[in-house]
Amino acid sequence: MKLQPDRSNAPTILGYGPDWVGLGFQGTAEKLHHSLIVDSRGSTFAWGCQRFEQLQSSHFERLAELAPELVVFGSGSTLRFPSPALLQSLMVRRIGIETMDTVAACRTYNILAGEGRHVVAALLLEGPAPCDVPPQ
Repeated sequence: MKLQPDRSNAPTILGYGPDWVGLGFQGTAEKLHHSLIVDSRGSTFAWGCQRFEQLQSSHFERLAELAPELVVFGSGSTLRFPSPALLQSLMVRRIGIETMDTVAACRTYNILAGEGRHVVAALLLEGPAPCDVPPQ
């Protein structure tokens, strides 16, 4: 059996931490500190949500519009499942969703994108809660 490395033009997650994700695409790399969407077909953009409790159905509708085979949802530093009511737009289109903590979602996205699958990673990077912000 001949083994060959996966070849993909998808954005790659190069590293991650509690409040950041390193993203590489077409020879560039950047460190992001906000929730984001990474589409294996090449687009990445901010995901307008800073806390799990802020998630709304509109956040998942945006993912459904990308029409991936699968959405890998990174729920932050802990595993938390969104309400099925929020996921209706994905379910109606028969798009699968896997929920895991954000670190696991980064690894899973890289594997699936490297296989050439059309996958979207929705990565929640939570900033401090309003009551956790130190006074200035």
